[in-house]
Order: sequence, then structure tokens, then C-alpha cells
Amino acid sequence: MASFGAVSQTELGRRRQELRRRRRARLAAVVWQMLAASAMAGGLLWWIAQPAWLIARSEQVKVEGNQWLSDKAVRSLVPLSYPQSLWGIQPQALAEKLESTGPIAKAKVTRNLFPPSLTVEVAERLPVAVAQPTALLKSSDKEKVGWLDARGGWMPSESYTAAVRSHNSSIGPGSDRGTQSQHSLPTLKVIGPLEQYRASWPKFYQGLSGLTVKVFEINWQNPNNLILKTEIGTVHLGPYSSRTAEQLKVLDRMRQLPKQLDSSKIAYIDLKNPASPIVHLPELPPSLESSTPAPTPTPN
Repeated sequence: MASFGAVSQTELGRRRQELRRRRRARLAAVVWQMLAASAMAGGLLWWIAQPAWLIARSEQVKVEGNQWLSDKAVRSLVPLSYPQSLWGIQPQALAEKLESTGPIAKAKVTRNLFPPSLTVEVAERLPVAVAQPTALLKSSDKEKVGWLDARGGWMPSESYTAAVRSHNSSIGPGSDRGTQSQHSLPTLKVIGPLEQYRASWPKFYQGLSGLTVKVFEINWQNPNNLILKTEIGTVHLGPYSSRTAEQLKVLDRMRQLPKQLDSSKIAYIDLKNPASPIVHLPELPPSLESSTPAPTPTPN
């Protein structure tokens, strides 16, 4: 049998040299890996810092989902200073700032690499009425006039006016007029302090939008008497309450009233008690009753 006795000094020296060689090889590999990683990181930073990855002008912001606001109007709302590094932009923060502005209800911002750009997808707050704080505006009140959406959100008056004017002016004589009408601003006017009716507005507008009787103006200045100007005459509803929805339904059933009474001789329609509407006639002499029961509303 072969002897496994003491290992010769020569063999031990050979093994030590082999171990040192392996250590040096591993160390060299680690150094090369670190150098390669540093070079890649430096190259990536250099690549990112190149002008090609800058958002240098607003045209690099693509707008999607807008129906009322022009692309230019939406871009003006994006809180960016140009030039801006594409990698330094925080899409979520931009979207939140956009949603905090009046006309934008929902926003989503996406970075695009090729070509370097941003895509801003928006859902707009659609205006349904003009919000006017007082009946007789002073010059100092003009900046308070704005637009209302169906939920009571307020937007500055300039939010849509310029955009719609620009859109309509671009439509030639041969264009589809239906397209233009889709971008027409609402004419319904709400008069009164917004804080006074904002909480009631969503439910009230829901009932109002279902009417076949056209309403031109809502006067909410006196909280004890909500006044509507409609195509069949002025209507007094009294204070906004749980029965306002029923009052609107009765108003809608009175749409045939102009065929039964001369609208020019009606002072106003009293619907404070929806079960017993009264038509007030101002031309009657003071000695006579200046009101008359309204004709029975036509059932739906």
C-alpha cells in the first residue's frame, strides 16, 4: 500500500503558490467587476444627462382625453419649467397638481423614452352652469364669476371660454355644426354665493337636468326663497328642502301652462306648496285677489 505519511515540503510549497494564485485571480475579477459597474453607471449618467433626454418645450407634452380644453390649455396647466430632465419628472406628483386645478377632474402622466416626451391623459370637469355671485356685478366682482360642474366644483371663467372660442373659430362654413354644438358653453346661470348652495347643488342639478321645462336662471341669493326663471315664467320654490325634488316634478307637469294662461300676465308661479301651486297675476286691482289657483298640472 502507498504511504500517506508526511507530505514533502516541496508539495506544501506548490499548494501554497496555487492558493495565492487563486486569491489573486478572484481579487482581479472583483476589481474588474467594480470597474465595469462604475463605467456602466457613469455611462448611464452621461446618457441620461444628454440634451436628447430633456423636455425642452411644451410640444413634447402630448395631451389625451380632452374634449373641452385645447391641448395648449391643458399644457399651460402642467406645472413644468422648461427645459426639464425627463428622469427628474415625477409623474404622480404632476398628476396630483393637475387634479388640484379647476378644470381637471382626473389626470394620469406617463413618461415616454422614444421619443422623449410626456403623455398627459385627462378627464375634464364639464361645465353645466355659470356661477355668478350677485345679480348686479361690480367691476371688482368679475373675477369671481366662473363655471359650475354637476358636482358643485367651481372653475375660473377663463378656463373654457378661450378654448371654446378657439375651437368654434376653427370650424368653417362647411363643417359639421353638430361638432360645434357639443362644445357650446352652458347658458344656465346661478346667482348667489357659492358657499350658500354648493352642498345642495349636486342633488338639485340632478333633478333640474331631468326637466322638460327649460330653466334659464336660478336665483339663490335669498336662502328662504329659491327663484327660477323658466320658459313658462318665474317660479318661487321657497327654501331648498327635502321636497324641492317634488316641486321640480310639479313644475315639469305644468309645461302646458302657457297654453292655458297668457304668460305675459303671470307675475310668478308659487310652488312653495307643491300640492297646491298658485299663479300670481299682477294686473288685478289691489281690491281683488291677486292670485289664482294654477290649472291642474298635466300628469306625466
